[in-house]
Amino acid sequence: MPSLLDLRRRIRAVKSTQQITKAMKAVAASRLRKAQDQILGARPFANQMQRVLSGLASHVDTSSHPLLREQTADAPKRPTLLVVVTADKGLCGSFNTNIIKQAGEVITESGGHDVSLGLVGRKGRDFFGKRGFDVRFELVNIFNQLKYSHAQAIARAAIEAFTGSEVDSVQLVYNEFKSVLQQRVVVDQVLPIARLDTPSVDVELSADYLYEPDPAVIFDTLIPRHVEIQFYHALLESAAAEHAARLMSMDSATRNATEMIEDLTLYMNKVRQATITREIIEVVSGAGTL
Repeated sequence: MPSLLDLRRRIRAVKSTQQITKAMKAVAASRLRKAQDQILGARPFANQMQRVLSGLASHVDTSSHPLLREQTADAPKRPTLLVVVTADKGLCGSFNTNIIKQAGEVITESGGHDVSLGLVGRKGRDFFGKRGFDVRFELVNIFNQLKYSHAQAIARAAIEAFTGSEVDSVQLVYNEFKSVLQQRVVVDQVLPIARLDTPSVDVELSADYLYEPDPAVIFDTLIPRHVEIQFYHALLESAAAEHAARLMSMDSATRNATEMIEDLTLYMNKVRQATITREIIEVVSGAGTL
């Protein structure tokens, strides 16, 4: 049976941990509000740009721009660049585990050709970097002060690999923010630009496009910007999802600490009562002996 001193020390340790989890919960809640405002502002623009570019790609020849190029059946098989977005820190439940698991499934399903990785976030870098994968680039410690320039750096590396015929496609794995209680792992194809299978279902997208001044100039400006925005949108989604996951994780940890403190306090009181009872019996027995 543990002593009263041991139980008091354990209760103090759990209370200290509870204070930390409460503070982390408050910080996550504060950052989540800001991240949620950012993603709600960026999501409509990113979705609309994806919709327009997909419709545009459906009406033009794939040879009109390098970023629209699709792999032909007789061409040599090249690796896929898989950009994996994880968090820089832990203590956020299964947030990082789900991303790493999904990335592993994509690598497994890739078949006979290799997969090159672009790792964003310390957790993904630590996991895949130690397992012998081909890592083209890595970017860590960006989510404390996330900027558009970070997405530009990722897009630049992806575009250079794709236009240089080093990879056949660029895919992106990240956590999409659905709500405070739910995040969804998403696998998106960034390059080549996805084409709509049935553009005629949308009157706007089925219309012919007029280019002014020139299609090449428009593509050179619009498509790289679209790639940057898709990466920035994914980074914002991942940041909001991370804060939501950490909020729920710290809330659960705080409640578990409260229950543990109550159980330890009850057990300590029982031990103290048993100790007092034993001492009284010893006093009474000693007095009877005298």
